[in-house]
Amino acid sequence: MTETTAFYELNVNGSRREVRDSWIGESLLYVLRERLGLMGSKGACEQGECGSCTVMLDGDAVCSCLVLSASAVGSEILTVEGLAPNGEPSDVQRAFVDQGAVQCGFCTPGLIVAVHHLLDNNPDPTMIEVKEALSGNICRCTGYGRIFAAVETVVAVRKGARS
Repeated sequence: MTETTAFYELNVNGSRREVRDSWIGESLLYVLRERLGLMGSKGACEQGECGSCTVMLDGDAVCSCLVLSASAVGSEILTVEGLAPNGEPSDVQRAFVDQGAVQCGFCTPGLIVAVHHLLDNNPDPTMIEVKEALSGNICRCTGYGRIFAAVETVVAVRKGARS
């Protein structure tokens, strides 16, 4: 039996990226990290339970460890690296640092993508909505208080900018 390899293109962070010699069953997480060199998304559970690999796929937050990479052809993929394309941290990334929401940092990229997704779709969420939106992202270091404070900071800053 021979393994089938594939060549295809993915649209990642607004750019077409070639994927060569990929096994057709590779996860999007594996391809992003190992084939495309985008190391922001982390692989922890590989079962869609921890959220460390969260990316946006066609505007939806998904666990990239559960998505077959080849199935994402033609989709828009946004990783943590693509959230601040000019090299400056996004407002969410800044708030995470300012509020001390980053400790070991392993969960941080997935949480930041999830917060961007939440606030892009709901600019003024209640605390219950924040907790629900982040419930798929496990952090073992922070106790979530500082993460929630970072979200509240971004909401307040964005509200001020809209006034």
